Amino acid sequence: MFWSMAVDRRKVRKKADFAKLLGTGRGSEFGVGSADLTRWAALVVSQAATVPPMRGAIASCTLTLEPIASHGTWSGRSPFNAEKAENPDGPVAVLTRARLRARRAMAFWRAIGPVGSAVATAEGLHCAFGFGEAPVGFQGTMSVWRRAADVVRFAYRRPEHAAVVERTPAQGWYAEELFARFRVLGIDGDREVIGWRDGQ
Repeated sequence: MFWSMAVDRRKVRKKADFAKLLGTGRGSEFGVGSADLTRWAALVVSQAATVPPMRGAIASCTLTLEPIASHGTWSGRSPFNAEKAENPDGPVAVLTRARLRARRAMAFWRAIGPVGSAVATAEGLHCAFGFGEAPVGFQGTMSVWRRAADVVRFAYRRPEHAAVVERTPAQGWYAEELFARFRVLGIDGDREVIGWRDGQ
């Protein structure tokens, strides 16, 4: 997988409108020191909705998603062309991504510690994991929820997460950020790869 991550970037990008090959965190862990060298991710934005197989993988799971809302940029681009739409009745995926300001990074990691602990017991959560384009500074999260109401409950009513949301504008942690929400169209493969659970 190390070899594939190094040499397959160009191949993946050629077949996509936007693509990123990413490392992930262990289980549902987030933050510095949680890197999982056995699990890797490919984010592919493509009308063809196909992901090239990654060499060396012994198990895989593919989520096919349709964007329903997105704001912010990733590497200077807005990769998810989404008009704000009504939330679906079924599962919802949420992606967050940020490029941290170097001078604010340590304060950010201290602030999100309680959030990482809270997400493990969040009602309606099917799976969550951190990802990164680099070991530090380029961080994100991916999560899948039973329904949109569960996302709102965690984001704005769990005090740990609500406190971080409230502090973000004043703290200026991010040099670039993106938040996107998706309708889950399909999940194929081994769900254990993404730490799937039925949701509380």
